[in-house]
Amino acid sequence: MHIGTPHSPSSTRVMVLGSGELGKEVIIALQRLGVETIAVDRYANAPGHQVAHRAHVIAMADGAALRRLVEQERPHIIVPEIEAIATDVLVEVERAGVAQVIPTARAAQQTMNREGIRRLAAEKLGLPTSPYRFAENLPALKAAIADGIGYPCVVKPVMSSSGKGQSIVQGPREVAAAWQYAESMARVPGSHVIVEGFVDFDYEITLLAVRTPGADGKIGTHFCAPIGHLQVNGDYVESWQPQPMSRVAQKTAREYATRVTEELGGRGVFGVELFIKGHQVWFSEVSPRPHDTGMVTMCTQVQSEFDLHARAILGLPVDTRLASPGASAVIYGGIEGRGIRYEGVADALRVPDSDLRLFGKPEAYKRRRMGVALARGVDVGQARERAQECARRVVPHA
Repeated sequence: MHIGTPHSPSSTRVMVLGSGELGKEVIIALQRLGVETIAVDRYANAPGHQVAHRAHVIAMADGAALRRLVEQERPHIIVPEIEAIATDVLVEVERAGVAQVIPTARAAQQTMNREGIRRLAAEKLGLPTSPYRFAENLPALKAAIADGIGYPCVVKPVMSSSGKGQSIVQGPREVAAAWQYAESMARVPGSHVIVEGFVDFDYEITLLAVRTPGADGKIGTHFCAPIGHLQVNGDYVESWQPQPMSRVAQKTAREYATRVTEELGGRGVFGVELFIKGHQVWFSEVSPRPHDTGMVTMCTQVQSEFDLHARAILGLPVDTRLASPGASAVIYGGIEGRGIRYEGVADALRVPDSDLRLFGKPEAYKRRRMGVALARGVDVGQARERAQECARRVVPHA
């Protein structure tokens, strides 16, 4: 693929569907390579809107609206960055040769909800997973738990981002509340939930797999060092790299990730989530795009996950080497308000080997992710302490 000049007949146009903090970083990485970028989101002034060549606001699950926008902009490449997209339109667009979808329209369709990818991994590929059932209403959820899943269990919407809507259910009295929370946080109202039995794991990792063509034109898979992370109510709070793990477990994790990503096909970064206990590995989820826990790579790797995604999108060589142990810590809004300001930024950046990304989201909520602190260290422990302290010093105000 050639790379042209933005705003000219030779331009290479990439449309990013979903322009939050992850989409914003992908757009920046693409622009550094001379790509003309088009940012799309469901609300105005999203982070990616603020840096793209052009920005649009549409309901991306509205197939007619999405098709009109694609016909208007005529992108060469479409990059889905969220789940709630009219993927049937992406399939039509790709089939008609209007644009290429990353990694593929089929992969976007299969991974848009947890049901599709769980059935693919467990039932088609035979990968070990936690026990699971799907439920379309509260009575079905209660029956699924009673019929083999048991307590404790985890209830999640089949379609949500960053763990939103996830609950740990300890007993029957908590089931109704878990159902209501999952329904309220689902990307698409009225969608199913997945209920999973507990896996007795030591830790959870994100394994970033990067699929890009080699010199011979054949797509190969490259891996980043495993990323460990801490979640609260299913939402990422901290991540660090590298996560120590045995060679046997790492080999198995790469094998599972390879099988899943080869089945999905295409090119780009995939965030594969796995549970680890000793040498044992269970598949959890996969996102066909950069992962929120992978924001740590902005301070740990030679090329961040966003650089890697941009290069893979364009079919360019990648470098997944780790440069330094590091960590990330989320900065929450802490308040409700629009156009908030941040104090303590200078003090935060006085933490040794630290950095910040403030996303520029136009509206804050108490538990909305508004930024991330990054830090390097001699080891993961020191890096985590620095990232936590850096994040603590940033104080949002209305």
